[in-house]
Amino acid sequence: MGSFSIWHWLVVLIIVVLVFGTKKLRNLGSDLGGAVKGFKEGMKNADGEEISPPSQQAGGQTIEGEVKDKTQTKL
Repeated sequence: MGSFSIWHWLVVLIIVVLVFGTKKLRNLGSDLGGAVKGFKEGMKNADGEEISPPSQQAGGQTIEGEVKDKTQTKL
């Protein structure tokens, strides 16, 4: 009872294809590939260059306001 032979893996592959279908497996493969690609790009950015957040310009204006607690109900 060593490792599984190629015939065992072929039977498992056929059962998986019958249960899930080829379209769902294709979508799963492309989603997994996109996730791996995004992870690699994220690691490359973390190692090679610094990631800076996008700059936000406020325009030098200060907006003051007052918050009131709404306790009355309208009937």
